[in-house]
Amino acid sequence: MMMLIYGGFVFMYVVGLFVFSMKRKHLLLTLLSLEFIILSLYSLIFFYLVFTDCECYFSVIFLGFSVCEGVMGLSILVSLIRTHGNDFFQAFSLLVC
Repeated sequence: MMMLIYGGFVFMYVVGLFVFSMKRKHLLLTLLSLEFIILSLYSLIFFYLVFTDCECYFSVIFLGFSVCEGVMGLSILVSLIRTHGNDFFQAFSLLVC
């Protein structure tokens, strides 16, 4: 039973990596796939800590860092859409200020 749950989370992680590598033209889809990867890792860490009867404080710290990562990604997305008009990576050059 436990290996089936872990296998599901590993499958979620692999699907997130696949979507991350395939949808690299849009910044929004890239950020959503990164959040999906973080969600699968959080679930894997949480269920591992619960099944081994350890303290779950690390999962709360991990969740806090993942929220900060999501907020930073959304702020970059908003600033790029305001300056360039879309979220395509090909529409703007990172070398131009």
